[in-house]
Amino acid sequence: MEDLTEYEWEIKSTSSIIDLKLKDTWEYRDLLWLLIRRDFVSVYKQTILGPIWFLIQPVITTITFTFVFGKLAGLSTDGVPQPLFYMAGITIWNYFSDCINKTSNVFRENEYIFGKVYFPRLIMPISIVFSNLIRFGIQFILFLFVLGFYAFHGTGFHLNWVILLFPLIILQIAALGLGAGMIISALTTKYRDLAFLFAFGMQLLMYSTTVIYPLSATPMRFKWIVELNPMTPVIEFFRYSFLGKGDYSDASIAYSVLITVVILFAGLVVFNKVEKTFVDTV
Repeated sequence: MEDLTEYEWEIKSTSSIIDLKLKDTWEYRDLLWLLIRRDFVSVYKQTILGPIWFLIQPVITTITFTFVFGKLAGLSTDGVPQPLFYMAGITIWNYFSDCINKTSNVFRENEYIFGKVYFPRLIMPISIVFSNLIRFGIQFILFLFVLGFYAFHGTGFHLNWVILLFPLIILQIAALGLGAGMIISALTTKYRDLAFLFAFGMQLLMYSTTVIYPLSATPMRFKWIVELNPMTPVIEFFRYSFLGKGDYSDASIAYSVLITVVILFAGLVVFNKVEKTFVDTV
């Protein structure tokens, strides 16, 4: 009998959990653009007001925060007009929360695509970050209009030179939201109950940042907890850049960037590991 062993093949995976396939992701950049367009258009395609909701949400939230935390609770805003103070925090926080919330559902919401055709899975969470950047841009323009309104009426605040670093801060927020979202997506794919815990945790996380109060007004016994949150230096930097108010320091930003790098790398590794087997668990 003829020996057929020379015709037998043994197929093995040559990739590792740190093989992020960034080259493949770049080669599929056309798909990335299509996904960004899909994410942006599909959400508001059948709504009456469409993208105007991008503006309505921060306006309503700002009014609510001004009434509840500014008027009723009387929380300090470091001398900044209350609507302007709250809108600054809301604008930054919305981008971060949108990135992390939508990225955390990337497996469940796209399982029908993942199970049918191959493409670098990393494109999906990246497209979410970029599509949310469009929403952030619209809300940021609204913030600039409000800033201009108060400047026209002689409100005392000033821009700082660190505003030149603002694009890098937005990149950091995107990276932090992307990394944290991919870690959460990997956990909730296997343990669905964690999705409810995560939704509650995001609310607590917002209150542990300086969205509704300045770091300078935080009681000393709780201040260290707020400072541990990597989003706190980002929000303080944003207010310091555009309003001249905020506890900005190079050390705090360096800490925030370090945490972001660690979370992003961990998220990429975990995502790369889970995306190979998630179809069996979703």
